[in-house]
Amino acid sequence: MQPATAFAVNEHSIRYEGWRVAVASSICVLVSFASLLVYTFAIFLKPLAAEFGWSREAVSAAFGIAALAVAACSPPLGWLLDRYPARRIILPCLTIFGCAFASLSLMTRHLWQLYATFLILGIVGNGTAHLAYSRALTTWFQERRGVAFSILLGGGALGAMILPPVAEALIRTVGWRASFAILGAAVLVIGLPCGARIRARSRFTHSASLAAAGASVSEGLRSRIFWIIVVELFLISVSQNGAITHLSALLTDRGISAGKAALAVSSMGGAILAGRLITGWLLDRYFAPRVAACLFAISAVGTYLLAGAQSLPVGIEAAALIGFGMGGEGDVTPYLLSRYFGLRSFSTLYGFTWTAYAIAGAVGPVIMGRAFDATGSYSGLLVRLAEVTLVAASLMLLLPRYKA
Repeated sequence: MQPATAFAVNEHSIRYEGWRVAVASSICVLVSFASLLVYTFAIFLKPLAAEFGWSREAVSAAFGIAALAVAACSPPLGWLLDRYPARRIILPCLTIFGCAFASLSLMTRHLWQLYATFLILGIVGNGTAHLAYSRALTTWFQERRGVAFSILLGGGALGAMILPPVAEALIRTVGWRASFAILGAAVLVIGLPCGARIRARSRFTHSASLAAAGASVSEGLRSRIFWIIVVELFLISVSQNGAITHLSALLTDRGISAGKAALAVSSMGGAILAGRLITGWLLDRYFAPRVAACLFAISAVGTYLLAGAQSLPVGIEAAALIGFGMGGEGDVTPYLLSRYFGLRSFSTLYGFTWTAYAIAGAVGPVIMGRAFDATGSYSGLLVRLAEVTLVAASLMLLLPRYKA
């Protein structure tokens, strides 16, 4: 038992190498699909629609295409991550993602070009996001796994805080074309050096037994627990992604300036960061499904408030509540998978949950755009999405205790 004891002690040391891997992973997530594309899309939506005369539903469909590509490619990426060193997957995906994002600066009025670029972004998306780093991180942590996941996902939350106002300021000063080029270049400059530092803990004495322990893919897919997690993720994703991608447009429609609307989006990012850090601490101390149920209920309240938000303070409050719940959700899913199913097929099963999340992520923005194009308002649909989020919170209470 001595090696396992030493492993646990090391986790509590600030000099433990696993923390450096967690920080490098977090920086990569900052410039990933899950951060850069998701949180700036709302800022670019109106300029693109205005430039080329496209409807909001048509522009939102690009996000949907990327989400569907993520859905299709996440299980194969997970399979690769379960079998090969993470860097072999991460570095090519970061390179393609950065170049494709920068290429949006060359956009023409042909809508197919927008869709084709977003398809490429989606294909490599999860090779740059949480899925790519989670497997390596789980080999470094046992007792403090919740905190480690919160650091990993904190990069995305930090991106949600700083990227919307940065994108809005860039668009205002240099235009949307140059903004795409600058942000795409940042992926390569920041992401690639940090991605090169990601690796599993090969020196861990029990790494081989840990990798072999747990459920197979087929066992996971037959589990009621797995499908509860999948359905919950689907419902949460429809609501959260719908609200995020149209948040800036919703607030500016109600008389709030673009700069202040970007501030609201940024406040959501701050709440996501707080949600992830607090949730990581809670997961290491309390039963995760109950923690998740509380977080999703908070997100539901935020979605309901957003439906009637007519001022910046209410908009910021709603965005913060949605963000806090959303931040917790990012920690909960990989944590639950590792506790219920072990590491044997962790990345592949995580990839399947991303498939559900991404399909719903494609649906949410499109139905929001369609609701606005049909009624001129987002309010009615947001009330329904708040109800959907409460259903997802209730599902978490059906999960059993972890097995030893």
